[in-house]
Amino acid sequence: MSKDFLTALKERRTYYGISKEPVVSDERIQELAGEAVLHTPSSFNSQSARVVVLLGEQHNKVWDITTEVLRGIVPAESFEPTRKKMDSFRAGYGTVLFFEDQKVVSSLQQNFAAYAENFPIWSNQSSAMLQLAVWTLLEQEGFGASLQHYNPIIDAKVQAEWSLPADWKLIAQMPFGKPTAAPGEKAFQPLEERLKVFK
Repeated sequence: MSKDFLTALKERRTYYGISKEPVVSDERIQELAGEAVLHTPSSFNSQSARVVVLLGEQHNKVWDITTEVLRGIVPAESFEPTRKKMDSFRAGYGTVLFFEDQKVVSSLQQNFAAYAENFPIWSNQSSAMLQLAVWTLLEQEGFGASLQHYNPIIDAKVQAEWSLPADWKLIAQMPFGKPTAAPGEKAFQPLEERLKVFK
């Protein structure tokens, strides 16, 4: 990786224009996802994160599933924009699905009852860190990605299609591919309104 962490963090953006053109090998994608899963922190070192990387036809399939689920929800007369959005995700090279293992979370709630209500929150926070890590690593390799949330409406079909454990709760979907268009402009609120330092 040629970029330092701060540069990568600054350059990580939401890309909606992506293609199926290869950027790095599938083995490299798997390596990046694996390193992120291993080294992203989790509360009590619970390691509750679960990740599924979909490539090729498997990637296409998740957006076909999502399209069909949405077709049953979105009125037919206004479905075209939804279809175009699904097609834009399907146009990418792959999708990363992020899950949290609820069996792990429940076990922590039972074993550390004083913190029981916090474990689902901490689980989501850990997942968010993992999403950022994967997103940034993909960006460093030359991919563009975006973060989507079609859960829970696709959860059952995703679990059935890939025979995933029922305890795996789908948190987010990240389609990625070679960028075909620049990301939109990003506005920043004044930093002095968002950051305070006391000495």
